[in-house]
Amino acid sequence: MVDRERVLAKLDEMRGYVEELRSIAPATLEQYQRVANKRACERLLQIAVECMIDVCQLLVSGWRLGLPAAEEDLFDKLEAAGHFTPETFNTLRKMRGCRNILVHEYGRVSDQIVFDTISSSLGDFDHFAGEVLDALR
Repeated sequence: MVDRERVLAKLDEMRGYVEELRSIAPATLEQYQRVANKRACERLLQIAVECMIDVCQLLVSGWRLGLPAAEEDLFDKLEAAGHFTPETFNTLRKMRGCRNILVHEYGRVSDQIVFDTISSSLGDFDHFAGEVLDALR
């Protein structure tokens, strides 16, 4: 059984980070590249994605979809169970990849990609939350 309260709390936490990111998102790449802006945006994006992953972990566990061998297995297990759209899984994999680069490969972080993500992809978090809520019904 899915711990609905934990999932809802994690979604709320994710939404908070996304709203904070929206409130500080620079309008231009040049503004983004100011060190304080860049670091704040990177960190908020990172922890918002980590919340998405945490929700996936809670769902896999609660729906008893098996023990994932790796983080990527979370998405595979959810996809095989048919709980979300293919677009959502595509988004989850891209966001996870972005998070991994932010966390582990600082020298490879592309300011343009992070800025573009912040400028045009924050709605993906809302879409994910909506699909999770639909799946919980």
